[in-house]
Amino acid sequence: MTENPLGYERISKLLKNFAIPSIMATLVGSLYNIVDQIFIGQGVGYLGNAATNVSYPFSTICLAISLLIGIGSASRLSLYLGNKEPKPAAKAAGNGIVLMVISGLAYLIIGESLLLPLLKLFGATPDVMPFAQQYSSVTLAGMPFLIVTNGMSNLIRADGSPKYSMTCMIAGAIANTILDPIFIFVFHWGIFGAALATVLGQILSFLIAVCYLWHFQTICFEKSSFRLSVKETLKTCSMGISSSLNQIAITFVQIILYNSLTYYGAQSVYGSDIPLAACGIVMKTNAIILAIVVGISQGVQPIIGFNYGAKQYPRVREAYLLAIKWNMIVSGVGFFLLQCFPQYLISLFGDGDKLYFEFAVLFMRIFLFMVLVNGVQLLSSSFFTAIGKAMRGALLALTRQVFFLIPLILILPLRFKLMGVLYAGPVADFAAFILSVVLVSKELKRQCGLSQKKELCENA
Repeated sequence: MTENPLGYERISKLLKNFAIPSIMATLVGSLYNIVDQIFIGQGVGYLGNAATNVSYPFSTICLAISLLIGIGSASRLSLYLGNKEPKPAAKAAGNGIVLMVISGLAYLIIGESLLLPLLKLFGATPDVMPFAQQYSSVTLAGMPFLIVTNGMSNLIRADGSPKYSMTCMIAGAIANTILDPIFIFVFHWGIFGAALATVLGQILSFLIAVCYLWHFQTICFEKSSFRLSVKETLKTCSMGISSSLNQIAITFVQIILYNSLTYYGAQSVYGSDIPLAACGIVMKTNAIILAIVVGISQGVQPIIGFNYGAKQYPRVREAYLLAIKWNMIVSGVGFFLLQCFPQYLISLFGDGDKLYFEFAVLFMRIFLFMVLVNGVQLLSSSFFTAIGKAMRGALLALTRQVFFLIPLILILPLRFKLMGVLYAGPVADFAAFILSVVLVSKELKRQCGLSQKKELCENA
């Protein structure tokens, strides 16, 4: 066993070493769907794009499961390592890996069994349904591999190997990007080819991630480490619930958003299919920014967790504030691009008529107007999870999506029709930002008091 650099290395260096690979990994995860959407838009058309949009909740549910287990077990691993308890750390990691496998297989079975009713629930129109059914039935087969890969990547980062975690995801993304145009344009497999390329890329990432089981640096696995325990499972889930709830909330938002756009779009000049297709493109463009924010969040989490467990509170504060600074820089660049070059970004996903581009540009500029601050809520939620305050993290995870955005999507269109759906985004983002600032400020002041008490005791 070697001493963990999380406890003594400079925070700026740690965050760079952990966050950049994590950002690359989460960006790659987002690019799976985005690359599919770009090639499908060029090869199938905007109905194909709409099909990937209504299929997207399957991916967010999958990510919710992997975050529940992956973040939960990685957070416990970091806290145990900070307390110098390697055996419980190995048990937490092993139990988490078994959970990933079981939940992945269960999700595949449930998803395939309820495919048609779920796609209808997700907002698929009659014209979109054939494409959505074909795409989802194939991509669901890759979900067990994706759950294990995403979950393992969190454990690998917590073990101190963020670059390996990045490699897992990048390898699959490269395979997907190479195979997509071959399957769609050379073999003429259309939306089926895009889905197959995605699954094959996920299998490659899975194989690389599993190989790391024999190379953990800070823990040693025993057979008993992989024995499923109800007690361990509950502890893991309690630690990962905030990150998972955020994804589950995003899934509900997607369902309500897609159905609201279809309903109110049918009452406008845009019809029902244009808002549905445009929404997915806007949300997946925003997903690139969010992927970077999530990458920063995942990169800083083991740093915060380890140092909180070691009672090094000034380092906890420094890590959080530095992560927020990075987030604001990224979000600022994103805001500039989304507001100044929306049509160029949208055109990457294929052609459409004048009404299609008109609504897509309008959606991007209005719905994402507060993108500058909407990452603060994600980072703050992960901050509370990392220090073991899962309930507070869960509260923050739910604020933007459940407490603010969903009610606004339902209420504002009653007065503003289709435009009300667009206005809901920036209002919810700003409200969640204010609440995050209040809760985190209070916690940092508490830690400052604990740090001062610790110094007094050491000097006594």
